[in-house]
Amino acid sequence: MNDKKEILDRGPFFHGTKAELKLGDLLEPLYLSNFQDKKSNYIYFTATLDAAKWGAELARAQSKERIYIIEPLGEFENDPNLTDKRFPGNPTRSYRSKFPLKIIAELKTWERHSDQEINQMQTHLKTLTEQGKNVIYD
Repeated sequence: MNDKKEILDRGPFFHGTKAELKLGDLLEPLYLSNFQDKKSNYIYFTATLDAAKWGAELARAQSKERIYIIEPLGEFENDPNLTDKRFPGNPTRSYRSKFPLKIIAELKTWERHSDQEINQMQTHLKTLTEQGKNVIYD
């Protein structure tokens, strides 16, 4: 993962989802992905509220959108699905880990993207999927 043991980011860290979790719960890899019909080898998170909002808004479940403040319990790396592929230099501050993430709080109030922005993003992702370009390298 992070061979140099450097600190990639000091956070705070967020995880956007539609899963209902409690303080102290652990988010772990090898569970069904929020975005694809497969188990994910990693658990994904971000240090930007905007990216966490997208995670919550675009998750496939049909329940309430939630953003949790999390604590990584092990090493993590830049998310290669975004870093230098879609957003050079990782401006979304997106990461992944094979270690659990501990829920330390839920962000109770936050401003959603507009319905128009969400619809545009969903349309864009659908187009990428149709072109075979919406791939998560996991």
